Amino acid sequence: MAICEHLLAAADPAPRTPDGCEECLAAGGQWVHLRRCLECGHIGCCDSSPQKHATRHFHETTHPVVQSYEPGELWRWCFVDSVLG
Repeated sequence: MAICEHLLAAADPAPRTPDGCEECLAAGGQWVHLRRCLECGHIGCCDSSPQKHATRHFHETTHPVVQSYEPGELWRWCFVDSVLG
């Protein structure tokens, strides 16, 4: 299986809120795991978190690729093609 074009084109932006999920930090919410948008650096919480801000960010912006923002994890996910990279 070939890697998708979105994963190939993904950048490496600095995290906008390195201390946690941008929206959860602003609202006093909690998260389970974090994801970083590889287009703009948005840090959002995963789909196991109550608010699912990483997926919400994709639906609002169409930025296609996130990377795990957990220590020691390097995997990436393309929302458009449903491909792990």
